[in-house]
Amino acid sequence: MDANRYNRQIILPDFGISAQKKLSESSVLVVGAGGLGCPVLQVLVAAGIQHIGIVDFDMVELHNLHRQFLFNESDVGKPKVLAAEKHLQKMNSDTEIRTFHQKITPENVLSVIQDYNVVVDCTDNFSTRYIINDACFILEKPLVYGSIFRYEGQVAVFNVVKDEMITSYRDLFPVPPKPDEIPNCNEAGVLPTLSSIIGTIQANEVIKLLTGSDDVLVHKLLVFNSKDYQTMIIGFEENINKVYPENQKELETFDYGNSCSIGDYNEISSYDELEVFLQNNDSVLIDVREAHELPRLTSLKHMEIPLGNLNQHLELLENYNSICFICASGIRSKKALEITQSYFPEKQLTHYSPGAKSILL
Repeated sequence: MDANRYNRQIILPDFGISAQKKLSESSVLVVGAGGLGCPVLQVLVAAGIQHIGIVDFDMVELHNLHRQFLFNESDVGKPKVLAAEKHLQKMNSDTEIRTFHQKITPENVLSVIQDYNVVVDCTDNFSTRYIINDACFILEKPLVYGSIFRYEGQVAVFNVVKDEMITSYRDLFPVPPKPDEIPNCNEAGVLPTLSSIIGTIQANEVIKLLTGSDDVLVHKLLVFNSKDYQTMIIGFEENINKVYPENQKELETFDYGNSCSIGDYNEISSYDELEVFLQNNDSVLIDVREAHELPRLTSLKHMEIPLGNLNQHLELLENYNSICFICASGIRSKKALEITQSYFPEKQLTHYSPGAKSILL
């Protein structure tokens, strides 16, 4: 540990060399290297956390750059975890970084998080959020949660015993919302200022946890509005009626699909598969995004019907037996599939998986 490097935080009252030593001996896993994950990683590496793990299955895309400051134009098309590792090592060559280029699942989550002192949830989908929470609860790992929606952000710390009580994400949000109830940043929009603020607050909570601060957001939800700067801290308690998996076997068999998704629909998961699907004369690709959303599809035969107008234009689909829906994240495409299925149960309906390589560039 180079004390000179961290001198400006070491000289803080109630911090000192002892707190810095704790950071240099700690390990943190950041799940999600996006709008929240990037500032979290940058702050933690700069502060001197010795061991950092990064989990993300996605690639860097051009529309990420306005809020994911860890990346630059040369990173577009590369795995986020590898691009993040490259830039973070340039920030602090003493940091040991381990990357996981994969999705978090009930089958792998325990093995991924087990070696880390603190886990930071920087994800943007509810099924992964509940999986991470449940795994941390089982392994008794502190979890720093953050989320953003338009101009509002939230931060809380879970799985830390305080006042003889331990609370988790399920105590705050016991019932997962349906996917079509809350859009993500691709649909709702986000300013880079908000993601940077919330990610930085998450990193601050990690530092406070690791250095033994008493002023951590345990049993508390911080709500911040970037428009009017209103800030609230909402207290909550343990929900004794919550339903959650209690061990590895229950975690692996827990039905996250039904609790966090509309239904078990077929998905097209690759560009090649989509091309084959569209080769049939009676097939069509439907873009259900709004007209103002960019970039637009240009190279594939398709129709543009915003989700809000789909019910009024169902007659346009009558001559097609195979229909695939697409949007930015998969939420609206699944909703479009659900709507269409009730009118055309005999047709082959599918959607383009948001986990597949993007074709919206």
